[in-house]
Amino acid sequence: MTPPPPGDRRPASSTAIAIGAQIRRRREQRGMSGAELARRAGLSKATLSQLEGGRGNPTIDTLDALAIALRIPLTDLLARDTDPGPVFVPGTDLTDGEVGRELLRRISSGNSLEIWRLRMPPDTHLDGVPHATGTIEHLFVAFGHLTAGLTDTLTDLRAGDLLAFAGDVPHTYCTGTEGADVTVVIASPVIS
Repeated sequence: MTPPPPGDRRPASSTAIAIGAQIRRRREQRGMSGAELARRAGLSKATLSQLEGGRGNPTIDTLDALAIALRIPLTDLLARDTDPGPVFVPGTDLTDGEVGRELLRRISSGNSLEIWRLRMPPDTHLDGVPHATGTIEHLFVAFGHLTAGLTDTLTDLRAGDLLAFAGDVPHTYCTGTEGADVTVVIASPVIS
């Protein structure tokens, strides 16, 4: 795996983010430290940290070594949307005249989707009401600055940032001296 240059703001791919979340989730389920998993998989701690952070581009051999070290099938590392987050996708900068198109998050089928526009003036605090079990909220900041997410672990967001988190627990949205214009996508499991 080749690490990105320092200070690189290229978007992490949704696949890299999903794989990183799975690696971290499985490692934590086993009570294994990052150093221990890296040692068992024959990776450096820095490489594992990059992979878990969704900033890597692992080979199949690397994923296979991790799956073996975690004692799980390789396909378990490729599963999507089983981790409610939080998933943070930083916004990226464009040069003048450049067109940017980025997949921010793929949402698997079996969900009911609602898309909302949230506009908050400066110095506003809003507590989100927990939704149905299994609901994931996705916030995409179009303009301004917002601090949001799970009430006990808030994330600062600026224009272009995306945050996905479990919407079935208490969550909060706050603005400071600048307001915010936010697209909110709520993905709730379909009850059959």
